[in-house]
Amino acid sequence: MSLPKHVAIIMDGNGRWAQKRGHNRIFGHIRGAKIARNIIVHCAERGLKHLTLFTFSTENWFRPRAEITFLMKLLVRQLRKEKQTLIKNNIRFKMIGNLNRLPEETRNVVLETIAETEHLTGMELTFALSYGGRQEICDTVRELAERVKQGDLEPSEIDESLIASSVASSFLPDPDLIVRTSGEHRLSNFFLWQAAYSELYVSPVLWPDFSTQDLEQAFEFYAGRERRFGRVKTETIPSAETWMK
Repeated sequence: MSLPKHVAIIMDGNGRWAQKRGHNRIFGHIRGAKIARNIIVHCAERGLKHLTLFTFSTENWFRPRAEITFLMKLLVRQLRKEKQTLIKNNIRFKMIGNLNRLPEETRNVVLETIAETEHLTGMELTFALSYGGRQEICDTVRELAERVKQGDLEPSEIDESLIASSVASSFLPDPDLIVRTSGEHRLSNFFLWQAAYSELYVSPVLWPDFSTQDLEQAFEFYAGRERRFGRVKTETIPSAETWMK
């Protein structure tokens, strides 16, 4: 089975999972963190090159303060707890998003994890933290506009290739497969530039119930797709002369 090189996952459904069981949303986030750990290790063992997890969006900052505080502390705990798991599995950790908006403790632990796994050569795990696709594009536009203003860049030189190499996530290839859990059919401001030709797989399973078997179903879906990137097979198209007869 042909595996995607880069899989990006929108981990959705923690709150609904907890509420369906009569628990606080926090309970769902704790369970979701355990699932993330299982999926990360499974992807590394399967030989995946890149895995990106949409961990905390720019819009998530509008959630109740108590929930945000808990999520930041949970992230700190999980990174500290699972650092050796990353090293053991040769997983290099990266981050995209507004690092400066994170609380100091969270920011420091993220930077420490990046530094301590930088030498690893296996799967590259990227957390999208305080990340938004529109914000990433806006930041890129401002950067290019400043280069034009300074005389380092001509407007005519701005093309898709330049933008792709200028976005903060340019160290990543575009995702081959984007998985969204919980049955929601939207990108929610995730990888808006990069998702142009990604295969989209929506699982009805809430993230805290998502298993490695569910992920394998997504891989099977991907393997069955014919990726044409807007092109068609020329042999299936009759010539213009045939149609004009």
